[in-house]
Amino acid sequence: MKKTYIYILICMVFSSISYAQVDRSKYPEPGPAPKIELEDPATFTLDNGLKVFVVENHKLPRVAFSLVINRDPLLEKDKAGMTGFVGDMLTAGTSNRSKDELDEEVDFIGASLSAGSTSIYASSLKKHQGKILDLMSDVLYNPIFPQEELDKLKKQAITALATSKDDPNSISGRLTAALVFGKDHPYGETQTEESLGNVTVEDIKAYYQTYFKPNVAYLAIVGDIDEKEAKKVVEEHFSEWEKGEVPEFDYEQPELPENNKVALVDRSASVQSVIDITYPLEMSLNNDEYLDTRVLNYILGGGSTSRLFMNLREDKGYTYGAYSSIGSDKLVTSFSAGASVRTAVTDSAIHEFIYEIHRIVEEGVKKEELDAAKASLTGSFGRALESPSTLANFAINIDRYDLPKDFYTTYLQRLSALTVEDINTAANKYIKPENMYITIVGNGSDLKGKLEQFGEVSLFDNQGNPAKEIEMTDANITAEKVIDKYIDAIGGKDALSVLETAKIVMKAEVQGQEIEMTVLYDDPGMRFNQKVAMMGNTVSSTTLADGKGAVVAMGNTQELSDEQYEEAKMSMFLIPELHYVDLMYSLSLDGIKDVEGENAYKVVVSNPTGAKTVNYYSVDSGLKIKSENEKSGEMMFLDYEEKNGVMYPMKNIVKSPMIPVPLNTTVESLEFNPALTDEDFK
Repeated sequence: MKKTYIYILICMVFSSISYAQVDRSKYPEPGPAPKIELEDPATFTLDNGLKVFVVENHKLPRVAFSLVINRDPLLEKDKAGMTGFVGDMLTAGTSNRSKDELDEEVDFIGASLSAGSTSIYASSLKKHQGKILDLMSDVLYNPIFPQEELDKLKKQAITALATSKDDPNSISGRLTAALVFGKDHPYGETQTEESLGNVTVEDIKAYYQTYFKPNVAYLAIVGDIDEKEAKKVVEEHFSEWEKGEVPEFDYEQPELPENNKVALVDRSASVQSVIDITYPLEMSLNNDEYLDTRVLNYILGGGSTSRLFMNLREDKGYTYGAYSSIGSDKLVTSFSAGASVRTAVTDSAIHEFIYEIHRIVEEGVKKEELDAAKASLTGSFGRALESPSTLANFAINIDRYDLPKDFYTTYLQRLSALTVEDINTAANKYIKPENMYITIVGNGSDLKGKLEQFGEVSLFDNQGNPAKEIEMTDANITAEKVIDKYIDAIGGKDALSVLETAKIVMKAEVQGQEIEMTVLYDDPGMRFNQKVAMMGNTVSSTTLADGKGAVVAMGNTQELSDEQYEEAKMSMFLIPELHYVDLMYSLSLDGIKDVEGENAYKVVVSNPTGAKTVNYYSVDSGLKIKSENEKSGEMMFLDYEEKNGVMYPMKNIVKSPMIPVPLNTTVESLEFNPALTDEDFK
């Protein structure tokens, strides 16, 4: 027993000595990368040219069929947005089933069926395989493309486009695409209300008849099925699909800018700036340096340990996250590095982006960074192999992109073999610190004068088009004179001076539900109330009175802070402009801007706490046509009508971070100087 005890002690001592000798500050030396043994999917080709890949996975009694159309990118021009409708139109009914019947049959068997402009996907339990293939082939062969469905889809798309025009990230995406690829390139063209409205059912049919051909298609089958059965069901459901000639397209390769250029979209309601630093480049899966660029990007901005993330978030605290990407595409792709940062640090953040982009070229990468990148990418690749569909995608990619047969089986070996010199060579070849578009979507008034240090600054609108440069023809115009012109345009001080109270009832529709808003103004008493009702029930009430404010919603009352009350005061008066002086608001004129095709004076209104609202007044009519606030959003003022000698907008379009879609309101009734009581403001 004693010997056993001594033996245990000796083992413990040696164990502790061995443990102490491990240097855990260093990565362990990696072993040789394995060659992955991937089981090749069964593959066969129908007489019509359809290439089929079968991946057996008998763990679950399920099967999935994924059809992919391999066509060239399309330039849609005056029909931009058309391909976005194709998938929903394909599943909107067939000559055998209405949309409702199709949906009911899919739901009844607990399956899924969906489509896109280049795909149809179906999956179900194994026992319902025949049924889901019947439905899938019905959609493929017999779509009817109903007009009423297209009308609905166009309405939804136009609403979504209106929302995206006020979304900083969407604006940034359109801007960078237009700059990098050009508006006359499939990757750079922009949807508009007009282009969406131009799309017809005949366009959808022509697209379907032209591009849905088996000789440019792949069918991946994954699940509880073997090759023999797959051949049988594919022959049964897809052999009648007729092949045909599919057009191919060539496009000019986008060129790098000669030097760094700054592109700014002035969005006055922004409290942050969306930064994207970008340029075009050529990189695809079959490029010998594809893996080099994956590692390079991981080190620069591919994750939470990358240089950009550690600099801009961890060190400087400018953003929640800063990242980069190097794309991959047969046609053309882009480099991108970006983040959303506070307006006040926009120029500082851009400086750090440029610093890191320069540094990775000039100083190169370190071995520790390379090892960490390899480890992460190896893990990601390994996790991807856990999905059976990955093998099917691999097989399709090898055929689609003309890759070596061992592209994926030797993936980890090639990744492991990369050296610091390889990555530095890639950095010098693909990172272009002097040929970048530096794009910003943010508050132009606050950024003015801070961006010229990075390159020539050009202004763009929210659709990625060059903004109109409008010069002030009257050097004597001031913000105060713009306000005076507005007061005159809506009736003049004499007519407005008799307005003390008002009651306005407005109606709007949100996702099929009608809402009613009743707004009460008591200017002399500095009281305001707004009630929102749906189906006859009040869902919220906002009251400003006696120097306090409160919002009641869902039975809960939220008292406004002093700061919130001060900001709300900007909207508590019927004609706020009449009270700017009394409220000690400061005004500044920030030139003339194009607002939905109309020249307008941009007036920045600041309250004593520094909160800002930006108003736009028509140069021609003097009327207020738009108002922006960084917290409440944006409002357009339309269809002015005369009421008791006062011009008032009878329609508004409200875009707010509080609502998912633009709110189109119409004034149903307007009363000036109604009798209001204390009860109205409780």
